[in-house]
Amino acid sequence: MMGWLHERQIVEAQLPGLSLLERFHGSAYVTAFKAATDRGEVTISERKQFGFGTMENPIFPGLFERACATVGGSIAAAQSALDGTIAFHPAGGTHHGKPDRSSGFCYFNDPAFAIATFLDSGLDRILYFDLDAHHGDGVEQIFADDDRVTLVSVHEADRWPYTGTADRPGPGNAVNIVLPRGSNDSELAWMVGGPLAEFARAMRPQAIVITAGADCLHGDPLSAMEWSNGAWWQAVATAVRWAPRAVVLGGGGYNPWTVTRGWAGLWATLAGHNPGGPLPATARAFLAGFESDLIDADEIEAEWVDSIVDTPRPGPIRKETRREVSAALDRHRNKALGDRLEGCEAEY
Repeated sequence: MMGWLHERQIVEAQLPGLSLLERFHGSAYVTAFKAATDRGEVTISERKQFGFGTMENPIFPGLFERACATVGGSIAAAQSALDGTIAFHPAGGTHHGKPDRSSGFCYFNDPAFAIATFLDSGLDRILYFDLDAHHGDGVEQIFADDDRVTLVSVHEADRWPYTGTADRPGPGNAVNIVLPRGSNDSELAWMVGGPLAEFARAMRPQAIVITAGADCLHGDPLSAMEWSNGAWWQAVATAVRWAPRAVVLGGGGYNPWTVTRGWAGLWATLAGHNPGGPLPATARAFLAGFESDLIDADEIEAEWVDSIVDTPRPGPIRKETRREVSAALDRHRNKALGDRLEGCEAEY
């Protein structure tokens, strides 16, 4: 439709077997999830124990295979990126998946498998960067005790799952940045181009895995963040240069117009195309055909149908934003220093 994707750029992923899924997910959970999907229904005990079969984690035909494909795609993306390329897997980013429980529309934790693929290749300094309106709690839980992985999550204050906050800061290898409501393009550019870039230069990651959730964009009904997609594309384009190997995943997003345009333009940006050109009639018709129970007809903005690129949304870099970024990085540095001192004392 846009001419931005060619067959030679597509890698076909393999579906993982049950034993591979059990690297990060319990056998009982994997077995129950597959059985429930095959049956098309969930028992009360399964719902209570494993979390699927709810409004947020529904069960429907083909779901198990779809969740497996998400994992396979993240593994294939990391394998492709090992040669120094950037791999984009927009169906990935299911960062809330827990070892034994579905959570937040996430059944398996595919970012964990991308990270593990890098680790299995012998790399030992991996940066996980989560740019989603919600905290990447599942990835944090899986790698909480692995000092080869540094976890940076940027998310909105007072937003589910209510973790990764000052009073629930996470493990020592985590940097959790909680942004105030209404975060704008200027704040995003300052944060990624300044403090986080400096942090990454000091860390010198050998690979980076990015969860680029589109629910941080203006117009998403489940967040109050105000980033334009252009600023978000540039933030991701900056972050992939922090490491010689990069995987970019999708993530959350509950507005079909902003999600589709966001990930299409992100691919264009990463692949060297110009997302700002005129839209062909077929693309406009495609976008005009969308519907959403979460977006009223009078809330649909003209540019969501007429253009890939959002109107920029600059603003002040607020004191509370500067303070939160600084505090999150300081917490991480202080914890790292404390760990080193404890190690010296134990050796002595």
